[in-house]
Amino acid sequence: MGTRTWRTPFQKWQNLKYEIPNQALVLNAPPHLRPDLLRLPFEPPALSTKENARILKKIDWHILPLVSILYLLSFLDRANIGNAKIAGMETDLNLVGLRYNTAAAVFFIPYCLAQVPSNIILKLFRPSRWLSAIMVVWGLIMTLMCLVKTYNELLVARFFLGLAEAGLFPGVTYYLTSWYPRAERARRIAMFISAAILAGAFSGLLAYAIERMEGIGGLHGWQWIFCLEGIVTVLAALACPFLMYDAPETASFLTESERRYLIELLKTDSQGLATHYNWQFVLQALKDYKIYLQFGIYIGCVDERTPAGFLTIALASLVIPSYGIALFTPTIITELGFSAANAQLLSVPPFAAGCAWTLLVGFYSDKHQLRGAYVIAGPLIALVGYSLLYTQTSPGPAYFGTVLSAMGVFSAVPVDLAWVSSNAGGDIKRAVAIAMMNGFGNLGGICAAFIFIDPPRFHVGLGTIMGLLSLTILLSLVAMWDCNRLNKQKEMKCHERGITDDLKDEFKDDGDDSPLFRYTL
Repeated sequence: MGTRTWRTPFQKWQNLKYEIPNQALVLNAPPHLRPDLLRLPFEPPALSTKENARILKKIDWHILPLVSILYLLSFLDRANIGNAKIAGMETDLNLVGLRYNTAAAVFFIPYCLAQVPSNIILKLFRPSRWLSAIMVVWGLIMTLMCLVKTYNELLVARFFLGLAEAGLFPGVTYYLTSWYPRAERARRIAMFISAAILAGAFSGLLAYAIERMEGIGGLHGWQWIFCLEGIVTVLAALACPFLMYDAPETASFLTESERRYLIELLKTDSQGLATHYNWQFVLQALKDYKIYLQFGIYIGCVDERTPAGFLTIALASLVIPSYGIALFTPTIITELGFSAANAQLLSVPPFAAGCAWTLLVGFYSDKHQLRGAYVIAGPLIALVGYSLLYTQTSPGPAYFGTVLSAMGVFSAVPVDLAWVSSNAGGDIKRAVAIAMMNGFGNLGGICAAFIFIDPPRFHVGLGTIMGLLSLTILLSLVAMWDCNRLNKQKEMKCHERGITDDLKDEFKDDGDDSPLFRYTL
């Protein structure tokens, strides 16, 4: 076969030209522009478990630190309003009544609605370009929030901050699934999520230090919190295009043999399902009632025929406690009798403990190849913590309850996300499903903003969260049973009709409805 040139309108726009001699891999071509790449006629070399682990660890070092920093900055910019509140913003902007709650909640309206379009754009363009672009936008918004003078201005700023930040979390979650097989995702998503937990710890430390800048440049301490953290985000965004690798096919840090092995490993792990972009797969996801069950289940309409429904309500049930911790931990600690400055510092240990426990749970979830059991374990721990907060009046036991709550809630989220992403078949459907489920689930952030309304004990908020955590446990048990039931049905179908892996091309466009697809328990 001679040398051939393959060009697309997007390549022409970039003024790029890729030569593909003898079906060789081309390092600089965006993978979505070469749908034939994953159909190269080769078999992956047989590698030992040790060698496979070496390649995955190599990917870890080149991929995870950057995306973790990006999400740390995202969550820091999203949740620092809680630190700004007790640093004087509440008084300066006259945030009486439910005004603070409204300002915290308005963020989530555009944040939820913009996630699906953002993930579609991410699939069409290079992740390094798209993610860095939205980071620049929200970093500028965060920086300019230091100029906010009124409550209405704060609402507008929070709205556009939510719109700009919408693409990062679902985008990076999908980005990670394009690098790792399903069995390896929980611990990687846990590492990624732990960045948000660290953001909670850092936000307290940073707020404590930045508050000391009160009066410098004519700005209050809470204004400096917005300004400095926004500037850091912009600087990180500008560096992102030069540090992020877009996909395994273009990863220059891998050798050619490692790259080929990884591509075939991911192809095998996807069970032969479609990986290229086509609008029909977007429509397939948008029309799939199983994905919309996330919203239906959230308002109480449960369809017991599919595991997707139970998984998404579990995710929604975890989002509210997560945001409750992020947005109101400094306030809760203040109500325990600590000063505002000490509350900033005392908000660090719950997040630090949650981070360490999340990494541990993600590791063992992958090791044991279980998702549901580890999702259940988190809410059980969190229920103990919230029970202490609900019943105890002395600061010591109540503060310990805060630590347990953070450990339980945060550790369940990445495992649940790994569970959901593993049970959506096909690249495009998975990308849209992640965005839809995270978008609908994050509507819980609106709820979280309005349930902590009765200080100092916050019985309404704590009681709501304990109910949702109990619901997570119940529905996770049902989901494990239902996934197992559906897998048995598919195994029986394959046995009766003689369907084997040799016929996988016939079902490549069927997504998780393929009889060869197996749900993760």
